Amino acid sequence: MTVEVKNYAVHEVQGDMMTPISIFESLKGKRKVLFESSAKHEESGRYSFIALNPVAELKGDKENYFYQHGEDKPQFGEGSVLEKLRKVLPIHDKSYPFTFFGGVIGYFGYDTAFYYEEIGETLEDELNMPDVHLYFYDTFIVFDHLTQKVVIVSLDLFKNGRTEDDMRKSVLSILEDIKQGKTYSEENAVPVQFEPTIEKEEFIEMVERAKRHIERGDIFQVVLSQRFRTGFSGNPFTLYRKLRTSNPSPYMFYLEFEGYTILGTSPESLVKVENRKVTTNPIAGTKPRGKTKREDEKFAEMLKHDEKEIAEHRMLVDLGRNDIGRVSKVGTVQVSKYMNIERYKHVMHIVSEVTGELTEDCHVLDVLTSCLPAGTVSGAPKIRAMQIINELERLKRGVYSGAVGYISSSGDMDLALAIRTMIVKDKKAYVQAGAGIVYDSIPESEYEETLNKAKALLEVHR
Repeated sequence: MTVEVKNYAVHEVQGDMMTPISIFESLKGKRKVLFESSAKHEESGRYSFIALNPVAELKGDKENYFYQHGEDKPQFGEGSVLEKLRKVLPIHDKSYPFTFFGGVIGYFGYDTAFYYEEIGETLEDELNMPDVHLYFYDTFIVFDHLTQKVVIVSLDLFKNGRTEDDMRKSVLSILEDIKQGKTYSEENAVPVQFEPTIEKEEFIEMVERAKRHIERGDIFQVVLSQRFRTGFSGNPFTLYRKLRTSNPSPYMFYLEFEGYTILGTSPESLVKVENRKVTTNPIAGTKPRGKTKREDEKFAEMLKHDEKEIAEHRMLVDLGRNDIGRVSKVGTVQVSKYMNIERYKHVMHIVSEVTGELTEDCHVLDVLTSCLPAGTVSGAPKIRAMQIINELERLKRGVYSGAVGYISSSGDMDLALAIRTMIVKDKKAYVQAGAGIVYDSIPESEYEETLNKAKALLEVHR
């Protein structure tokens, strides 16, 4: 069998009788990750990516980090995990056939923003997870939905002399797993009830206090959230398979970490960098889906003409322009899509798109810190809104409202906003959802909005 080796080993097989799910299930490796998109027939969703068997790991917070590369001695260092990432991130400064071509996969939690902004003290950490947790992958699989081809790739990610023979063996090992396949044993999820971590009355009081800040002129808008949790001891991949069919979204992901799993179907990009073009997609303005086509159209029209939702959306588009403008060349920032209605299984949203061209000296991590967290999960002005969130919410957000995705060895980056996201850890499952509070918000309605947004995840057990 021929495995082509250039600067990397690659082998292509026909994939018309496979799916990303079947391939993922057939693989025997560790720390497997899967990225899919509901937009399979659009360029943005053409490829699904699977990676496994990372060659390095980095995790930590503002003051300490853990880093290990291969069999090297683990490094327990002092200092920001982001600064360590800047030093070890393998960027090859060359174009590759796919937007992800080996690199870093994982998450950047909401609280990462505390490293570079004055927000306040860290809240109680119920989940006890790193602020940032990343794996480095040199071997991965691409499923091309357009050509129905499966491409297996292995490369010398760190440019440290990895041999052609070693890369070829990695490709052949994956190919053997795929050929052998695996019969998936259906596991019925046990019906359970998610419990909120705060009472309804407490959330409504949070909204009232936020409105007082708005009345005083401290902020224009703030996003308040609540967390739900339940016991769960089954296979998290069962939950992902149900979620991707019940709530298909532009960003669908499943990531296995040591000790926990993150899965989600997010409608929103935090930020994307491709060939030095940077893009963000503000989403703000929500209505539930109608039970009939006529009712659905009625709700869409109501959303288009809802002054509160429109004002909130315009504010967040301005925030997106500001975030992108900090890292873009002068005169390149533009709103390329404005106030489109996008429909999902349970809700519909108002969506816009802001783009720019990165400055020559801009590092991809500068883009991350400019945009994290999104205004759509914090508020406006962003920093003051985050300070008020820290004052009103009781629990550290962690992954929720941070980012999940990858930074490729090519220098491209694609990060989903970590909403509609579930964490499975220590035989528990956690879900979190928020609502944007403005001057004329009705507390009861904002509480219901958090339930509507969480609905797809809260029902996935059933």
